[in-house]
Amino acid sequence: MEEVRAAEFSSYSTRSLDETLDAIAAHYYDVRLDVAGPMEDFVTSMNIVDLGSLTVGDVTFGTRVRMAFGEPGYYHIGVPLTGGFAVRQGREEAFQGSTRRAVFFDPERYIRVEEWTEDCHTLTVKIDKLALHRQLEALLGRPLTRAPRFEPYMDVSQGPGLSWANLARWSLLEKDVSHGLLRQPLIRGRLEQTLLDGVLLAADHSYREELAAPAPPMRPVSVKRVMDVVEERPAEPYDATRLARIAQVSVRSLQEAFRKHVGMPPMMYVNEVRLDRVRAQLRASAPGTTTVADVAHQWGFVHLGRFARRYRERFGETPSQTLRAAAPEGIRRDPPRFADSRCASRSDRSAERPYLQGTAIVDVRR
Repeated sequence: MEEVRAAEFSSYSTRSLDETLDAIAAHYYDVRLDVAGPMEDFVTSMNIVDLGSLTVGDVTFGTRVRMAFGEPGYYHIGVPLTGGFAVRQGREEAFQGSTRRAVFFDPERYIRVEEWTEDCHTLTVKIDKLALHRQLEALLGRPLTRAPRFEPYMDVSQGPGLSWANLARWSLLEKDVSHGLLRQPLIRGRLEQTLLDGVLLAADHSYREELAAPAPPMRPVSVKRVMDVVEERPAEPYDATRLARIAQVSVRSLQEAFRKHVGMPPMMYVNEVRLDRVRAQLRASAPGTTTVADVAHQWGFVHLGRFARRYRERFGETPSQTLRAAAPEGIRRDPPRFADSRCASRSDRSAERPYLQGTAIVDVRR
């Protein structure tokens, strides 16, 4: 079981472009940053709180900038507190984020921030993709059949969107509170879960209507029997007849009960549980110690082509990518380059510094 930690706070203030890139990369992503306004006005101010599966921060640059980064592999929400910015995701048309309308970044697309205004002060929240999917499964009470699709905007002018943004901002205010509540691991963990639940209830996405629907009735005993057995022994050679015998009902009755109370047929549920076990084992295996085929067969998958297609639909990557990846979420590409001589990225520099240098930048961890 993962140890629950207290929140960790960091603060940065610098006029150095290199130090800005290092600070952003330390908590978010490698980016390219183009200072489009007067260079003498450029000054970066960032406050960050690490909440486990979420990183909450606020940032200003003091002048107009543009930035770009490859597929982040994380969900990301930008909430302008003042000013605004224009965003282009992949090949879509640019759209504007404002104080009333936050931008929800797609984890699998190139991101270009094409016009960050000089007065822009933005709340920026990075969310672990797998953690959000698991929280959605917990709210639905069943495995996801496919990854959620989020709309590019979230209304933060009223209702649940405003409440969520205010709660995220509160976490940053705690950095100046001596012995504050977020120094307690229990409170940090509960805030993390509340923010995950909150974004699922505030943002528009493909499961939103299901979440808003009345809670389904308790599952019948027949369904629970099958689910318990499958969870305990998912690699067993199940078919509809065997599952019906376990449930002590007819095949037709079990099919109808699963569709009504689980949202999928019983054999699909078996495969979803198996997929979870395959992914967990691939993520825990060192490259070279096993193969995708061996793990898939171990958990009861016979048709590897069907297995690979369903795995990619479910998790957004191939099984071999999961096995190879040191960090399981997302596929990184080199960010696009700007022609302007006043832009830079961490990869432009010949050597990486093991820590942020200079007196202009301060890392506060309490």
